This record gives sequence, C-alpha cells and structure tokens, in this order.
Amino acid sequence: MRKSIRTIILLIPCLLLFAGSALAAGPNRDAAMAGLNALRVKHGLAPLSYSRKLEKAARRHAKDMARGGFFSHQGSDGSRIGDRVRAARYRWCAAAENIAKGQPSLAKVLTSWAQSLGHRRNMLHPEVTDFALVREVGNIWVMVLARPGC
Repeated sequence: MRKSIRTIILLIPCLLLFAGSALAAGPNRDAAMAGLNALRVKHGLAPLSYSRKLEKAARRHAKDMARGGFFSHQGSDGSRIGDRVRAARYRWCAAAENIAKGQPSLAKVLTSWAQSLGHRRNMLHPEVTDFALVREVGNIWVMVLARPGC
C-alpha cells in the first residue's frame, strides 16, 4: 500500500509536466470556453461556440510569431486576421483577434485580456458567435473570435 501511494506521489509531477506540455499545444478548450462565456453572460451576451476552423487560423498565427520571433497582429507574410480566418475556410462576417505573450496560464491570459479595454471589447463583441484560443511555445496566446455569414 505504501509503495502504491509513493508511486502515485512520484507520478503527480510527471502528470503535471505532461499536462504543461499539452497546454503548450493548446489550452484546455472547456476551461477557455467557460471563462470567456462566463464573462459574456455576465454582460448579457450569448455564449460562444468553439470553432476548429478558427483554431486553425489562431494556431497558424501563433506558430508564425513563435517561429519568426515577433509579436504582432500582422503575420510574417503581411496577413491580417481576416486573411487568416479566410485561409482557414471560415466564411466570416465579423472577426477579431486577441494576442498575448508571457502569461503562464489560461487564467492569467483571460484575466489580462479582460482588464484591457481593447481585448475586453473583442471578447464582448456582440456580433461574434464562435471563437478559438491557442497557446504556442513561449506562452504566445492567440484568440480568434468571429461570426460566419452576412
């Protein structure tokens, strides 16, 4: 019994390390959705759905910034949010993007954005219906919010 407990105690840091690695590829989607939607509902707005297409656009931009060593809403190829969303085959009507660098956790990045006027405005945009959030190496975060159609 003691050996089993000792083994579990020794495995916990390994599991946490693994979870951290998984987060480097992308934050916990459910936690991101819960945090963002709690803010929206608090302000009388409809909750957002998670979009794999928007995730593709966000991941492409996060990887581009990590690889290129820059931090900007403009991609290394000159692309802007609308270009990246369109390239991910999301037919958008409204689109917004939040980027961050250095926040070590999902809670920290969401709090940081909620306290920033421009980022908060994007998160509370009344016309968006979908979102995605990714985290890349170096704690580079990209959130894309959009609405299809029009």
